[in-house]
Amino acid sequence: MNNEIIAFGTFGWFVFCWFGYTQFAKRQAKKTHCIASVLHRHRITWMRRLLYRDHLIADTALLASLERQVSFFASTTILILAALLTLLSTSEKLYSILTSLPNAYPTTLHETQARLLLMIAIFIYAFFTFTWSMRQYAFCAVLMGAFPKAKTGTVISQSQENHIVYVAKIIDHAGHSYNYGLRSYYFAMATLAWFIHPLLFILGCALVVLILYKREFHSNTLKVMNMINDAEQHTVPKNTDSH
Repeated sequence: MNNEIIAFGTFGWFVFCWFGYTQFAKRQAKKTHCIASVLHRHRITWMRRLLYRDHLIADTALLASLERQVSFFASTTILILAALLTLLSTSEKLYSILTSLPNAYPTTLHETQARLLLMIAIFIYAFFTFTWSMRQYAFCAVLMGAFPKAKTGTVISQSQENHIVYVAKIIDHAGHSYNYGLRSYYFAMATLAWFIHPLLFILGCALVVLILYKREFHSNTLKVMNMINDAEQHTVPKNTDSH
């Protein structure tokens, strides 16, 4: 009975850390600078400059590069799922290995299988988010092909401005889906610690949240991107986004 209470409490902490941080990051991004919000402004600048380019070869290559990164993780996720399903079919061997470890935390075969199922669920979610990100990047390629053109020095019309903002927003959505998939990998790594001890899993989830927060809101990369954005404001008209 005590093991079941600990298991449910540990799982609750895992859900709280993952989904709680996701909601926190969304709300905090509207109040302060973060990687996602600053990068979105750079995407708008990128799309605005497409108006004056005759050839979009470099831009389509850049978009294809982003899509390949997501495709790599989607393919890797399939391999991980195959390995986890194989491990689930031989969970008795995994259970015997875990129980033979020195000072092993007392557990049961069903609990071991439940943790494997949790990891499988995490990577299934990651696969769906990565593939959705890939599709959104493909949508952006079509929209870039239909991008309106403007002559240098002319005033941007409202329809052109709308096209800029909306295409940048779709790329932003694709980036968010990619980010959610990467987050799944982070928390899957923390889940590995649960096979050893619930306390390690709790600490692992807290460490993942700390790392994500530091990188998204207080990293040196964010500071540099902000500096670039401040410099861009002197030459590119400021646009209000709805991140």
